[in-house]
Amino acid sequence: MIALTTIEEKEQEIIDEFSLFDDWMDKYEHIIGLGKELPLIEESLKTDDLLIKGCQSRVWLHAKLENGKVIFTADSDAIITKGIINLLIRVLSGEKPDDIVNADMTFIDQIGLKEHLSPTRSNGLVSMVKQMKLYALAFKTQMNNPS
Repeated sequence: MIALTTIEEKEQEIIDEFSLFDDWMDKYEHIIGLGKELPLIEESLKTDDLLIKGCQSRVWLHAKLENGKVIFTADSDAIITKGIINLLIRVLSGEKPDDIVNADMTFIDQIGLKEHLSPTRSNGLVSMVKQMKLYALAFKTQMNNPS
């Protein structure tokens, strides 16, 4: 498999993947499957300061800057949320901070994710994207102003 190079290409891959499913129950099953595939994070990273505010479930998101790219890891106590954060990590992890900050994340709407989630899960999804972009913004600032 060819390594995907841009956020847009990774988003398109997810859109294509979800287009294989006819109804939302199948898409939910797929998201649950993705949740089961989410690599475990170290227990030491499951701290209150890494919890995403605004999520109904508990979601821990960790970010680090490696070679100018942001690497995300995450976990959640809810399997569907794990699947959602796995999708976001697939798209944004390994990208430059600037690209993450500017990502429009159109795949979320194109696969119908927001409209098929409960309002609280939909708010959680928005909070996850916001937190990932905030980490990227912080790393971008840090890179532009090294102390």
